[in-house]
Amino acid sequence: MNHDWKFRLVPSSPHSLNMADLLVTRRQFLSRCGAGFGAVSLAGLGAMGLLPGIQALAADASTSPLAPRQPHFKPKAKRVLHIFAAGAPSHLDTFDPKPKLKQMDGQPMPGDSNNAVFGSPFSFTKMGQSGIEVSEVFPNIGEHVDKLAVVRSMFTEIPDHDLATLMMNTGDSRLIKPSVGSWVNYGLGSENQNMPGFVALGPGGVSAANIRSAFLPGIYQGTAVDSQQTKVEKLIENIKSNYTSLIEQRRQLDLLRQLNEAHSQNLRKDEQLEARLQAFELAYQMQMEATDIFDISKEPDSVRKSYAADTQQGRQMLIARRLLEKGVRFVQVWHGGWDNHGNLAVDLKNRANEIDKPIAALLADLEQRGMLADTLVIWGGEFGRSPSADANAMSARPGRTHNRDAFSIWLAGGGIKGGTVYGETDELGLRAINNRVAVPDLHATILHLLGFDHEKLTYRYNGRDFRLTNVSGSVVSGIVS
Repeated sequence: MNHDWKFRLVPSSPHSLNMADLLVTRRQFLSRCGAGFGAVSLAGLGAMGLLPGIQALAADASTSPLAPRQPHFKPKAKRVLHIFAAGAPSHLDTFDPKPKLKQMDGQPMPGDSNNAVFGSPFSFTKMGQSGIEVSEVFPNIGEHVDKLAVVRSMFTEIPDHDLATLMMNTGDSRLIKPSVGSWVNYGLGSENQNMPGFVALGPGGVSAANIRSAFLPGIYQGTAVDSQQTKVEKLIENIKSNYTSLIEQRRQLDLLRQLNEAHSQNLRKDEQLEARLQAFELAYQMQMEATDIFDISKEPDSVRKSYAADTQQGRQMLIARRLLEKGVRFVQVWHGGWDNHGNLAVDLKNRANEIDKPIAALLADLEQRGMLADTLVIWGGEFGRSPSADANAMSARPGRTHNRDAFSIWLAGGGIKGGTVYGETDELGLRAINNRVAVPDLHATILHLLGFDHEKLTYRYNGRDFRLTNVSGSVVSGIVS
């Protein structure tokens, strides 16, 4: 069973220990220490002569579970940014124009006389050299359409937000499975041993179910950051200790490791305890860089202005770029509010306005820094919306209900064939009908771009080799350059 540990730097507490305290199991040791290693008194132990040679040495990165690893074959991308549009944005009002809907606006839906056709309130314009049609709600992203591969033929299993979100993030809507970011973290390791390999940014935090490592070792789970906070010390709580120096913390961790190893021959490996110990170690390492990475005031004014960094989404996207630049392997940015059952003409446009400029700035910034070529960027939600007006909404302010049979996403950057439209929905946008792409196909493609055969990136658990794509999934070669 996996637990979602939070990184916390625990202050030193002057408790003394006797020898009976040392002759316990690892679990008992931590339990008696209360908050963990912070309760260990090095002074007391030193007086007992138990710490004669402990040095303030950093952990060996070569033996770290986050040490960089080579994939199965040469990758096209080295890192991933997943911008998750939670709530399911309407494909019919963003990236999949349907003139037929406007022609039939207000008429009964074919085969469903209880619901009326709802034509999009937004116009679409062909943009870029590719001439891909983009909604007016995304004028800035549209300027980068030649970098995008727009997949218009996505579909999923169930039109329920929670389950479909789990499916998009873990590959399963029923069983407890590791998230995509955890699989990537497990497969590639991290390029920065002072930071988690998987960070998820979300206003108010991110649901643990969507960033968990499940049966993978706990070190690979995502680290959730409450991005609505503006101060670094609030973004990552207790990132600095007010009581203990780095040298003293290093000694405490070394002691904890020695005590752990002293019992290793008599105890089976405890996965929950190992995850906590690794979290302590990583929390210590994060003090080296985390405060700098999350401090966007270090960016030039021109960069902050281009991202609209004075807004929540602009700040998120700029932090995301800084995380990627510093070697974090998988970064997820959550942007909610797309569940537009009513008042779609206003609410969808507002949501698009929040992210349009920041995403465009990110794409331009990554390209200018030479990072877009090996950074895979993904935008999309958990399912699509209906071509009919939601019968439960006010007719004067219509919206759309859920649709599992068709939705759109786009990808850009590492290994993506820009200026591409892949797949097709029917003339009303109700169902994907050509080059259909299931969620496991998207996951297989992500792993392929990172250099993995999705059928061979496995982890043995309970006597079975598990993989992200379960027993399905095919690489969408039509969008790969």
